[in-house]
Amino acid sequence: MDFVSGVKKPDTRELPELLSGELLGQTVKVNGAVHTIRHMGEIAFIVLRKRDGLLQCVYEEGKAGFDQKDIREAATVEVEGILESEERAPGGVEIRLKGIRILSEPSAPLPLPIAKWKLNTSLEAKLNMRSVSLRNVRERAKFKLQEGIVRAFRDFLYGEGFTEIHTPKIGAKSAEGGANLFKLEYFHRPAVLQQSPQLYKQMMVGVFDRVFETAPVFRAEKHNTKRHLNEYTSLDFEMGYIDSFEDIMAMETGFLQHMVRLLQQDYAKELKMLNITLPKVDEIPAVRFDRAKELVAEKYNRKIRNPFDLEPEEESLIGQYFKEEYDADFVFVTHYPSKKRPFYAMDDLEDSRFTLSFDLLYQGLEVTTGGQRIHDYQMLVDKIAARGMEQEGLEQYLDTFRYGMPPHGGLGIGLERLTMKLVGEDNVREATLYPRDLSRLEP
Repeated sequence: MDFVSGVKKPDTRELPELLSGELLGQTVKVNGAVHTIRHMGEIAFIVLRKRDGLLQCVYEEGKAGFDQKDIREAATVEVEGILESEERAPGGVEIRLKGIRILSEPSAPLPLPIAKWKLNTSLEAKLNMRSVSLRNVRERAKFKLQEGIVRAFRDFLYGEGFTEIHTPKIGAKSAEGGANLFKLEYFHRPAVLQQSPQLYKQMMVGVFDRVFETAPVFRAEKHNTKRHLNEYTSLDFEMGYIDSFEDIMAMETGFLQHMVRLLQQDYAKELKMLNITLPKVDEIPAVRFDRAKELVAEKYNRKIRNPFDLEPEEESLIGQYFKEEYDADFVFVTHYPSKKRPFYAMDDLEDSRFTLSFDLLYQGLEVTTGGQRIHDYQMLVDKIAARGMEQEGLEQYLDTFRYGMPPHGGLGIGLERLTMKLVGEDNVREATLYPRDLSRLEP
């Protein structure tokens, strides 16, 4: 009888162990993918790609116990040799090869020059061959930083007493309304892919007080821009017993501060590789929606064309204004018009044309929408009626408020947009593993 007693420790070494300096002069075994080979006559430099970075191995004819012609780029191998210090090598160490075991070999040459420092090819080519293009270390680094963003979001909210939840993505009715829905047949019944976990988040505030989720959302918008996707990852939280929507803004600011600290501490290598300067988050200015439009109109001599919405150009100029005037990378734009917010948004009691809600702009791009929600049952019912909406499909959501709910609010952060701005790209697809847009369903 065999028993499994836990994680099996391999006899191969990982990059952090090799870089620690404790194994210098010793024989080590390492596995990895052959990232590139530089043939230098009787010597060859074989660079392995590991999950933590690159490792240089040195082949010397007559000493390595194999022929360098037997090794091909993209093969996966297990090598054995002496670990030595070499300041010119990646990480400052290299392995003097004694032997090699080939684990697998490619059946075709690589379609992209992944070993180059910058992958100088079109975005379309990178997306068509995504699993190959991401083997480039700089392309891969973007998604390590994206991991850091999600990790920071989770860690910070756990520390603030939030409970992680997982809500369904198929529903009978949408949280946001409107026509931008993906409709499907669900066992002979009409259904939709959820645009947001909003209604579920609010319902769960009545259970756990503070909840969050990281999950995909779906928008059937026929946009074909550099900032829109039809499926993206939303970082959502909802919190109860708030005094105002400013509590939500303060919580997001705390998350961003935690994110910057974590990236500085644990992702310094990726930040350096991509030459990233992290944004300022010690304090974030907040400006009313109507005042923001006025400031931009005055400074940049731009006529206000739509008093009830922000055009992309206006968002960009608001970001520019606050960078120039306050050296701010982020700005909260508050009190959005009620007609541009969903039915559950709390109207400003002093002026019901506006809501107690906000967007967060990062260098002129909206990355967050949030605010205070209506928590009074009758107020919610009245607003649904005033919007000309039907209660059908919202019965259980409304019952939650019939039985009592605390003042609450929350937000949703677009992960890919936040990543895009952080890494300095201008197309959200650069920060999306496998984008879904108007034309792309594969890979």
